[in-house]
Amino acid sequence: MGARSSSGQSASERHGPGRPGEPRRSRGPRPGGGSGDERPSTDGLAGWLIGRLPDSWFEEAPQVMVDRDEISVVGRIGVPDLGGDDEATRTAAEAGRITRFREETRDERMAIDREAQHLFGRSIAWGADAGSSTVLFTSLSVPVMTRLRQPERLVLDTLVDSGVARSRSDALAWCVKLVGANADQWLSDLRDAMQAVETVRQQDPTAS
Repeated sequence: MGARSSSGQSASERHGPGRPGEPRRSRGPRPGGGSGDERPSTDGLAGWLIGRLPDSWFEEAPQVMVDRDEISVVGRIGVPDLGGDDEATRTAAEAGRITRFREETRDERMAIDREAQHLFGRSIAWGADAGSSTVLFTSLSVPVMTRLRQPERLVLDTLVDSGVARSRSDALAWCVKLVGANADQWLSDLRDAMQAVETVRQQDPTAS
């Protein structure tokens, strides 16, 4: 088994594109939006994953999230019945089972990742749930350019000066996570509304 960093990633997963054993983490066109950031449609993605993922991997349909850059797939795997209430033992067993799943499925996950990049223009970030433990194996960190006026910059600088964040970019990421945590239902409703608009748009009454 290859050496691992403190983040839990193997050497093959940390190397850049083109290195042996690494699924090509293509960033595609310029990140951050704009007319040059078009991606292939993800229509049919859920069905494709249901058909493509081995039945033995997950106990139920995995959680799938999609943005402009990647697809995250997190599935629940089985854990051994320890027959006791020792939390430390249970946590260790869950971590061990996730590690085993990660190693045993690596080659096939890489193959599915390549297919997803070809079909949907996005790489896959894989993860697993076992009991109360969740681990995301790999995920892109994508730069997003933005312009902020002084009041917004002061918010970021306050987070940096207070030690909450290490830099303005770190502070901005912290703010995004906070909004995501506190406005989850609103964001979910917004995504559903956007999907409904896209569905209506595709039903062009002028199309023959």
